[in-house]
Amino acid sequence: MTLNIHTINAFNDNYVWLINPEGTKSAHVVDPGEAKPVLRQLKKLGLSLDGILITHHHPDHVGGVDELTDIYSVPVYGPEGIRQVTQTVYDNDTLSIAGEKFQILSIPGHTLDHIAYYSQSESLLFCGDTLFSNGCGRLFEGTPKQMLESLNKLASLPHSTKVYCGHEYTENNTRFAISIDPENKPLKDYSEKIKLLRSKGQPTIPSTIGLELKTNPFLRVAKKNIQEAAENYSNKKNLANYEIFGIIRKWKDAF
Repeated sequence: MTLNIHTINAFNDNYVWLINPEGTKSAHVVDPGEAKPVLRQLKKLGLSLDGILITHHHPDHVGGVDELTDIYSVPVYGPEGIRQVTQTVYDNDTLSIAGEKFQILSIPGHTLDHIAYYSQSESLLFCGDTLFSNGCGRLFEGTPKQMLESLNKLASLPHSTKVYCGHEYTENNTRFAISIDPENKPLKDYSEKIKLLRSKGQPTIPSTIGLELKTNPFLRVAKKNIQEAAENYSNKKNLANYEIFGIIRKWKDAF
């Protein structure tokens, strides 16, 4: 069964993802920070909500759940400790969502409870605020080592995997990426594509794991040029990969 993934814009730069199996009137949504845009899209497409998937507890990812479940009596899947979650899921659990199997991946760092939903058969990943196109989430709760381990887990997925993240941050992320990796031709080529998409008001998401491995500095901390940039910025030498990651994450925070 083919899954149609519809993009729903929320707030200023959030994405809510609507999953609809082709030929059905069924839908699941991922990280509905707002309910009204979801309700509008369901009405527009003539779909009924059958479930909600949550990646982490931040309000811009769960804020619309109560309103949606007041209207639709549906299960809410997500990590432990979130009030609205009715079915807690854990690392390596398998869920049947919209007729397809999704594997749960624990990816702490942005928050400690963060999870992702991965479908091998559909070759797609819902990763919330852990991996962005050409970037990654801020470390609100986890450590650089935790976050790098989580990113490496995602980076190990097949290169064809489509990456559906929680925000449209790609343009800003790419400016930073080029500033520390200026000779990266795939990154420069991707930057031109991003500018064109955004000039037309179009989303840059989904990306793919294969593309991110070529362009995203947070997945490239083992590369010599990224390490040299981090060493020059921090005036430190002989750093472990997680220390390199921590330096460029703080560098990005101040960018």
